[in-house]
Amino acid sequence: MDTVKGCLHIYCGDGKGKTTAAVGLAVRAAGYGMKVLFCQCMKDGSSSEVKMLEKLGIDYCCCQEKFGFFWNMTEEQKKDAASAYTQLFLDVTKKAAEEGYEMLIIDEFMSAYEHGLIDQKKALSLLVNRPQGLEVILTGRDPGEELLELADYVTEMKKRKHPFDHGVGARRGIEM
Repeated sequence: MDTVKGCLHIYCGDGKGKTTAAVGLAVRAAGYGMKVLFCQCMKDGSSSEVKMLEKLGIDYCCCQEKFGFFWNMTEEQKKDAASAYTQLFLDVTKKAAEEGYEMLIIDEFMSAYEHGLIDQKKALSLLVNRPQGLEVILTGRDPGEELLELADYVTEMKKRKHPFDHGVGARRGIEM
């Protein structure tokens, strides 16, 4: 039987729900018995969903080094972050290919990619040449045109209103 072509999904935009949609898709795939790898860029693994993903048998990883927000990084930290996030991307794509994962989710990929914290040429090459049956989900705010053209699904979350606009910080169980 031929392997079904895996698609590339992008959840993007300035609205809430990109990670939530990716988590929902991971849960659905795991419920069907698919082998899922969920990776987060620009996050430290402390978000509430991580515990539940692992309880559901979804493999999880993130960068072990903490760099904070891009706009607060020094030039040296940006270099270190670029090295770490590029290596994380190379490691997870290799792991997904070699260990027979059927779904790879890279949360906040767009932020790392667009800020040059993931080598863009390597990333594009690996996305184009991903294993035939691997479903790949990328999240983040501003995907480049090259990613939009490559994607099979693009869903944009548009913010109309958010409590953060009125000084309300991220709330446990809702945004984190």
